[in-house]
Amino acid sequence: VHIASDRNLSDMRFPVQYVIRPNLNFRGFAGTVASGIIRKGDEVMALPSGKRSRVKSIVTLDGELQEAFSPQAVNVTLEDEIDVSRGDMLVHPGNAPHVSSEVEAMVVWMAEQPFVPGRTYTLKQTTRQVSAEVAAFRYGVDVNTLEHRAAARLGLNEVSLVQLSLTQPLACDPYRTNPATGAFILIDRLTNNTVGAGMVTSVGAARNDLHWQRLDVDKAARGALMGQRPAVLWFTGLSGAGKSTIANAVEKRLNLMNRHTFLLDGDNVRHGLNKDLGFTEADRIENIRRVGEVAKLMADAGLIVLTAFISPFRAERDMVREMLPAGDFVEIFVDTPLDVAEARDVKGLYKKARSGEIANFTGISSPYEEPERPEIHVDTTREAPEAAAERIVEQIMGIWSPDL
Repeated sequence: VHIASDRNLSDMRFPVQYVIRPNLNFRGFAGTVASGIIRKGDEVMALPSGKRSRVKSIVTLDGELQEAFSPQAVNVTLEDEIDVSRGDMLVHPGNAPHVSSEVEAMVVWMAEQPFVPGRTYTLKQTTRQVSAEVAAFRYGVDVNTLEHRAAARLGLNEVSLVQLSLTQPLACDPYRTNPATGAFILIDRLTNNTVGAGMVTSVGAARNDLHWQRLDVDKAARGALMGQRPAVLWFTGLSGAGKSTIANAVEKRLNLMNRHTFLLDGDNVRHGLNKDLGFTEADRIENIRRVGEVAKLMADAGLIVLTAFISPFRAERDMVREMLPAGDFVEIFVDTPLDVAEARDVKGLYKKARSGEIANFTGISSPYEEPERPEIHVDTTREAPEAAAERIVEQIMGIWSPDL
């Protein structure tokens, strides 16, 4: 039940839920007034674009209104044809919310799988959805004593002050001044389940100092110079599955075809780029994030990049896939049953994991999430490494011909 003291009638915020255009003569923006009052004739600004116009009319099923306030659902038309889409917000220019890709918020976690840095979630606030990940944990909160404590992750029913990094700017207010635009939920991108809820405490400055620099020589030009289509071949599977062996054989075949390649191997990368990372879930996520960024840069350079990493979590493999244009990420599942991989145990890791010498070992004390729809599936119990490599090259040639 809403009472007057619950509502913020000072800060007008109108999140756009739908763009209504039944014909060329009408273009309205449907939504619910989140806070404040919007009036006919008001100058309004669309966020995040910053474009301005004036309210031409406020329309409902019962006719036009002179003004609307929270929580009324209305259709707003503007005098000018400015670009406004679902998820944008109409505000008064002199009273705008913060717009930033960095927010600090108090988050309560509601999932069995912990909230860790590096993993990407969907943040939903009013009608807008953006991708978000933890940039830093400020401190955890003891729910019984309210004392602050150090936090590196967030488990079920735990609360923490968290700095979030967003892929797109978000228009929001601190929750204490405007609950309507200061509250959000976090959604798991794979299951679509709500896994967390948050209240914005402060908003960082917009990162206007960072811009993508346009380059005249792009990936396509570099690939054309090499006579190939740049891409990333991502080999995933259990330790001992044969990822490195098969990836190495694939690279040799591509080299014989005069293709320009580079193989990123899990063990090799941990000797340098990722030598500061351990094998906790958070470290594994960061390991794959870094490798994904490196693979993307190498593909931008025109190379065919092969990676051999356990990469146990689907969310991180999908994160790398989304870094690249459609078709440039080829997931290759090197499928070896756990008992077969453990019987091989070339490096003696499974034996150490079973004895407790190695913690968080995939397949033993940490899960491996199999790819659901890999581009290429290799069953190593039925196919030898050399035969698998030959088939992989034939398949990618079929996928990319005549570009590759």
